[in-house]
Amino acid sequence: MSEFRVRSIRALDAAFPVPGDKSMSHRAAMIAGLADGISTVRNFLPSEDCLNTLGAMKACGVAVEVLEEMPGFGPTAMRIHGCAMQLSAPSAPIDCGNSGTGMRLLAGLFAGQSFDCELFGDESLSGRPMGRITRPLGEMGARIDCRGEKPGCAPLKVHGTKLHPIRYELPVASAQVKSAVLLAGMFCDGVTTAVQPADTRDHTERMLESFGVKVVTEGPAISIEGGQVPQARDFRVPGDISSAAFWVVAAAALPGSRLVIRDVGLNPTRTAVLDVIERMGARITRTVRSAADGEPIGDIEIHGAALHGTELLRAEIPNLIDEIPVIAVAAALAAGKTVIRNAKELRVKETDRITTVVEGLRAMGGQVEEFDDGMEITGGAPLHAATIESHGDHRIAMAFAIAGLFARGETVVRNTDCVNTSYPGFARQLAAVLAESKDAAAYDLPTVPVSA
Repeated sequence: MSEFRVRSIRALDAAFPVPGDKSMSHRAAMIAGLADGISTVRNFLPSEDCLNTLGAMKACGVAVEVLEEMPGFGPTAMRIHGCAMQLSAPSAPIDCGNSGTGMRLLAGLFAGQSFDCELFGDESLSGRPMGRITRPLGEMGARIDCRGEKPGCAPLKVHGTKLHPIRYELPVASAQVKSAVLLAGMFCDGVTTAVQPADTRDHTERMLESFGVKVVTEGPAISIEGGQVPQARDFRVPGDISSAAFWVVAAAALPGSRLVIRDVGLNPTRTAVLDVIERMGARITRTVRSAADGEPIGDIEIHGAALHGTELLRAEIPNLIDEIPVIAVAAALAAGKTVIRNAKELRVKETDRITTVVEGLRAMGGQVEEFDDGMEITGGAPLHAATIESHGDHRIAMAFAIAGLFARGETVVRNTDCVNTSYPGFARQLAAVLAESKDAAAYDLPTVPVSA
């Protein structure tokens, strides 16, 4: 069984990039695959989740030429030969692995096709609710059977059919639901609208527009007219701020540290984690260098300080839901109380992340009160080493690796292969941090060209 063995560090003074954004890599594979022409996609995240989505598009007739790859993981640059909205039937069920994003967005994409297909995933994904997408897609005329052991769960049998446009009011803020509805709307006659109760990450809208598809945003309502065909283009995926968040916390909680994360996505619907860590006392500088491909990209520089507790705002939760495990680690290292509420969504992630975070922090000496929709953490007490079970959840594994950088003794995080679902190369960069290296090469995630 794979594991991380982590001890405390005295210094962190480094500058390095993180791999490509997971959310955008999923969408780039789909939208470039639907486009008319050949798109070159660079800095694609070669994680298990994103490779499964790329594999789904290939199974439906999209050709992919690999240009570069990260050895041992997969492609980081490729030419995607789009199908001009004319997907073909897959010959076998499609494996979505551990990815809720992949399964939910693909369900929207496949609902309006002329063929049937089945989407399945691993044990974790098979226990996560899919009703949030089957309901709106059903209103559009989709026929989707949830065939899991648990009601409303995968595998999903998607019976392709002609869809009709709707105006759908999301009951809770969800970029995945919004995106599934918009992707399905591309195959409708007329205008499909998703109305969100709070802002969510807007990568789908930005990327569609980057590929020449008109999307209209009027306040909380996002609309798309069916029948548009994305036009091929070159697209570079920014670094993933959700991956950067682990190192942001490591630097922020270590007084005297200085860390620069290069070429990271600074989309304002994704930077709430930086707002929270700044409120806790860290000094963070954001430098936007470009807004190429519709997405702001730049560097973030973090200087560590003695942190203090804060309260996560209701409006922030949808845009930092993935970062809450590592924010909870920051809270345990900060003086005073940090309150996290309105985050019940955490209970239906890869694990019940409320319980797994609470149990992990308590095992390391943290003071935590668990609520149905979150937790209250009283920080400042020294953490001690423990053996932490990730339960196959990549964000739990990485969050507690960061906690181990501040704990007395050697912390062991077990079952860490799951990290490859979102962050190939994390183990290499963790080793460089543990070595307190200032050598940029120690943090590199090398890629190699692939012969045609």
